[in-house]
Order: sequence, then structure tokens, then C-alpha cells
Amino acid sequence: MTTPTAPHILVIDDDPSIRELVVEYLGDNDLRVSAAASGREMFELIDREAIDLVLLDLKLPGEDGMQLARALRERASVPIIFLTGRNEEADRVMGLELGADDYVTKPFSPRELLARVRAVLRRYQVQATLPERDNSRRAFRFSGWELNLRTRRLVSPAGVSVELSNGEFSLLGAMCRAPQRVLSRDQLLSMSRLHEAEVYDRTIDVQIRRLRLKVEVDSANPMLIVTERGAGYLLASEVETLY
Repeated sequence: MTTPTAPHILVIDDDPSIRELVVEYLGDNDLRVSAAASGREMFELIDREAIDLVLLDLKLPGEDGMQLARALRERASVPIIFLTGRNEEADRVMGLELGADDYVTKPFSPRELLARVRAVLRRYQVQATLPERDNSRRAFRFSGWELNLRTRRLVSPAGVSVELSNGEFSLLGAMCRAPQRVLSRDQLLSMSRLHEAEVYDRTIDVQIRRLRLKVEVDSANPMLIVTERGAGYLLASEVETLY
């Protein structure tokens, strides 16, 4: 069964048989897959979900695949693999010049598609450590949890959406930006900007207690949000950043 925190792939193709094939095959290989039949549906999903990779058909009826790719590039720094016809060499070349990460020709082998998707995802996981991309973060993943910065939604390892207050969201986001690092209360106040909304002593302690009730298996014995006595708090987990 695909986990809620598996890489999320979005396939855009007007052919329902291709969408069904991709959703089923990639889903059977530990990837989450959403499908769309048009550019409008694609952008609606991208605005709502944290997408790790887009599979885009260049020949959608009544739409310019290249224009969609340009608009997608302007909106999100997400890897793109084009789906093209076997004889459309000019489209493939133009697509790569637009910044596509790869292309797959139709009819394609599902195994080859899976291999190319995994290869592109590996490249982006390495690039995610580069500091110059910090301003384009979309989501954080840690210990099975996913914090979506666009929708301000926290999703549990079981796929359940957990409601966060503005303060809890800001504090958890700040800790995700500096994982496995002890942060003092003053640093957390500054990084999360909690002082702009709630100015009283021990604000951080109150927010930490509330967060633990939501993300810890046992809030009395926290394993994720850990106290370093006399120093502050740390998020004791590796964090994957999505862009």
C-alpha cells in the first residue's frame, strides 16, 4: 500500500487509458499518483497539493503543451517529464530547451517510465540541499509527517489532516527549517514571528506543548520535539524539503 508521504506524481494526459495505466503502475511501485486531463486541472492540483514531479502530455486537445510548460515553470520549481509522440523530435528538443528534465515517447514501457521518474526524483533530492532554492519551499516531510506550506496543512503518517493554529504552524515550520539543531526560545520566537501575534512570557513553551499533543505518540515522553534543558528545543528528525 502506498504511504501518504511517498513522492507525489501528477500525470496530465487527455487519454483516460494512459492516465489509468500510469496511476496503477506507479501506484503499485510505492508512488502516489494524481491524474488530470487538462492544464486547468493541472494547476488546480498544483495549487492544492505538494507535487514532486509532473508528467505532462505535450499534445492536449486545444492546448499548447509548450505554453503549459512555461506557465508551470513560472509557478513552481517542480521537475517535468514530457510525454510525446515517437516522431515529434522538434517538440522533444524544444521541451528540453524549456527546462524539461526528461521525456518519454508514446507508446512507452511502464518500466521505463518508472525508471525515468525515479532518476529525476533522485536528482531533485540532491538539488534540494542547495541554499539558493530556499525561497521556493513548498512542503516539509519528517518522520512520516508532511507540512504543506501552501495549504498550511499537516498530514499524519496515516494520511490524516491535522489542524494547526497559526502559531503552531509557524513554530513547526521554523523547526523544520533547522532540523536536529537546538534552538533557543528567542531564536524560535524570531524565526516563527510568534512575537508579532502573541506577546507573553513562555509563548514557545505553550506552543510546544500543543504541538506535542498533535504529533507525538506520547506527548509526556516526546521523541520528535525534544527539550534541551537550559538551551531550548529541537526537532529530532531528518527533514526532506520539497520545492
